[in-house]
Amino acid sequence: MAETRSFYFPSAAHHSQSTWKPSVDIYRCEHGWLVKCDLAGVRRNDIQTTIQGPRLTISGIRRDWTVVEGHRAYSLEITYDRFERTIEMPCDIERAEMEIDYRDGMLLVAIRTECD
Repeated sequence: MAETRSFYFPSAAHHSQSTWKPSVDIYRCEHGWLVKCDLAGVRRNDIQTTIQGPRLTISGIRRDWTVVEGHRAYSLEITYDRFERTIEMPCDIERAEMEIDYRDGMLLVAIRTECD
């Protein structure tokens, strides 16, 4: 049975249902991989990352925190709800060194590994 490692910000809860999949860019780097995930408007505490075998899963929730009582929606295009995105890497990353950073609405996951 594969070991599961979870890296998360404290208030994030794991949810199996999701309604949107954030965009992801994946870069091959000299010492591994960089996964960049577009999470505009998501609070740092609402993000969870989980690793299992070759899979990196990023999940959480984007909340609508600007709603003001008495305002009525005229046009709504931004999805506020749970999200989940699973990325299949080309090799097992469970034992890889990870660095996770979140800034300016982007989650950056640096994966240091020797796999091709």
